[in-house]
Amino acid sequence: MKNISVKEQTVAIIRVKNEDYISITDIARFKNANEPKDVVKNWFRNRSTIEFLGLWEKINNPDFKGVEFDPLLFESGSNSFTLSPTKWIETTKAIGIKNKLGRGGGTYAQKDIAFEFASWVSAEFKLYLIKEFQRLKEDENDRLKLGWNFQRTLAKVNYHIHTDAIKENLIPEKLNKKQIFFIYANEADVLNIALFGKTARKWREENPNEKGNIRDFASIEQLVVLSNMESINAMLIQQEIPQSKRLMQLNQLAITQMKSLLKHNDRFKKLK
Repeated sequence: MKNISVKEQTVAIIRVKNEDYISITDIARFKNANEPKDVVKNWFRNRSTIEFLGLWEKINNPDFKGVEFDPLLFESGSNSFTLSPTKWIETTKAIGIKNKLGRGGGTYAQKDIAFEFASWVSAEFKLYLIKEFQRLKEDENDRLKLGWNFQRTLAKVNYHIHTDAIKENLIPEKLNKKQIFFIYANEADVLNIALFGKTARKWREENPNEKGNIRDFASIEQLVVLSNMESINAMLIQQEIPQSKRLMQLNQLAITQMKSLLKHNDRFKKLK
C-alpha cells in the first residue's frame, strides 16, 4: 500500500495483479469526511455509473456476468434503486472494484474507475489526483531504472573479475589476440546459455533491429543472477573444473535462483 496526498486528503493505493487500485473511500472523504460510504453508495445509484462500470468490465473482465448486469442497468437511476460495491462484485463478478478489510480498508477501484469517481466528486480534486498519481508513477519508474542500472553496473564489475580469472587460468601465454578474444567470448556465452538459453550471436540474429546486446535487455532479476554466476564461474575456473561441467552447474544455479526470486517477487519489488 502507498499513500498520496491530494488537497490535504490522504489517498491510499494498492497493487492488485499489476494494476493500481485507488481508494474511492478516501476520495469520498473530500466530499463527506464523516460518511464516505454514503458518497460511494450514491455514486453507485447513478445510471451513468452502472453503464461505465459495465463497459469497463466487458472490456477488461472475461468472466463478467453480463446477464446479471442487465437487470441492474435497467433498474439504475430509479428512486428505489440501491447498489453497494459488495453487491456489485458478488452479482457480476466484477474485478474493477475491490473491498479491503482491516488496516487501510475501504472500497478500492482500478485507476480508470477511480478517476471517473473523482470526477463525479470534484473536477478539481480529480485533476490534483491525476497529477499526484502521475508523480508517484514517475518516482517508481526512476527507482526501477536506478535499480536496473545498479545491477547492470554490478554485473559489469563482476565481469572484470570473471575475465581476470579466464586470463589467469585458461589463456596460454602464447595465444594471439584473436585467440584470446575467442576464449573470452566463449566463456561469456557459457553464462548466456546457462541463464538465457542462447548465445549472444543467436540473440542478435533473432533481434537484428535492437541496439545493445542480450544483457542490456535482461530483467533486474536476471541481472542479479548473472552477477552471482560471474563470481561463481570465476571460482570454478580457478578450481580448473571443465567448461562442460561448469555450464551444467551454472545452469542449475540460474534455474534455482530465478525460481527463488520469482517466488518471492513481492519482497524483491520492495527492495527496488
